[in-house]
Amino acid sequence: MKNLVTKTAVVALAVAFAGEAIATEWNVSVWGKRRAFTEHVEKLAELVSAKTNGEFTMNVSYGGLSKNRENLDGISIGAFEMAQFCAGYHPDKNRVVTVLELPFLGVANLAEEVAVSHAVYAHPAAVEEMEQWNARLLMTSPMPQYNLVGTGEPRTKLADFIGMRVRATGGLGKAFAAVGSVPTSVTATEAYQAMESGVVDTVAFAQHAHLSYGTINRADWWTANLNPGTVNCPVVVNIDAYEALSDEHRTILDESVDESIVHYLANYGDLLKRWDTVLDEKGVQKVKISDTELASFRSTAADPIRAAWIADMESQGIPGQELYDLVMSTLENTRKGN
Repeated sequence: MKNLVTKTAVVALAVAFAGEAIATEWNVSVWGKRRAFTEHVEKLAELVSAKTNGEFTMNVSYGGLSKNRENLDGISIGAFEMAQFCAGYHPDKNRVVTVLELPFLGVANLAEEVAVSHAVYAHPAAVEEMEQWNARLLMTSPMPQYNLVGTGEPRTKLADFIGMRVRATGGLGKAFAAVGSVPTSVTATEAYQAMESGVVDTVAFAQHAHLSYGTINRADWWTANLNPGTVNCPVVVNIDAYEALSDEHRTILDESVDESIVHYLANYGDLLKRWDTVLDEKGVQKVKISDTELASFRSTAADPIRAAWIADMESQGIPGQELYDLVMSTLENTRKGN
C-alpha cells in the first residue's frame, strides 16, 4: 500500500511538471500606461493565450521591467522576452529602421505606415542588425504624422520656428534643426515635465501621445497639417525565447500579428475621429500652416537630410539608398493595391 501511494505521488508530480514544461510565460516590457500605442501588444497577448488555451501567456509590464531607452538592451540579455522601443531613442543601435523616421516620406495613413515598416523589417540588413541585439522584429507600432502642441502665440511660419525649443527625436529632430529650431530628445514620459518647466516650448507627438502624456493639457494650439514625419517603434522578441517556442506556439504567435495590427488600426481610427472634439473640449486652437510654408519646410529639411542619411549609412556598409528606395516602392505598390 505504501509503495502504491508513493508511485501515485510520483506520477502526480510527473504530470504536474509535464504541465509546467508545456506552459510558456513571457514578460513584455513597454512603458507609460495602456493606450492606443500599446493596443496591438495587448491584443497579441489576448490572442496567443486564447489560441493556446492559456498555455502561452504574456505579462505586459508598463515600466516595471526596464526604462524605455533600455528595452533593446534588456532583450539582448534575455531580461524579458518581448519589448517595444522607438528607433529615435538610440539611432546608433537600430540604424536600419531609422530610414522610416526620415522627414516628409509622404506616408499618408496608418495602413501605409504598417506596409513600409514591415517591408523594412523584413530586409536582410534590418534582420542582421537586430540579430546583434538577439532581437527579432515582430511588428510595428504604426503612428500617424507627428504634429506640434505649444503655448502662447501659434507658430505658423518657418521664421517662427527659429530658436523654438521642441521635443522631437530622430529624423524629426533633424528636420526642426534644419529650420533653426532647437530639438531635444527627452523621452515621451518626460515630455510633460519638460513642457511644464519650460525646457521646451513645443512638443511633437502623435495624437495618442499628446493625450496619454498630458501635453495637450498645457497646449494653446496644435498644428493640424505640419506632418513632418513620424517615429518608428518596433515590437521585438528575444531570438532565444522565440526559437524555444514549440512549433505550434511559434506559428500562433506569428499568425496573430496581422490580427493584432488590424485591432490596433481600428482602435487608433476611433481616436482620430474624436480628435477635433478633444481639441474643442480642451480649448486648443487648431492651426494650419500655409502650403507655401510647408513647401519651404520640405525643401529645407527633406532632401538634405535624406541625402545625408543615405551617405552616412552607405559609409557604414548599410544599403541606405536601397532601403530608401524600398520605402518608396512599397508606398507605390500599396497605393496601387488600394
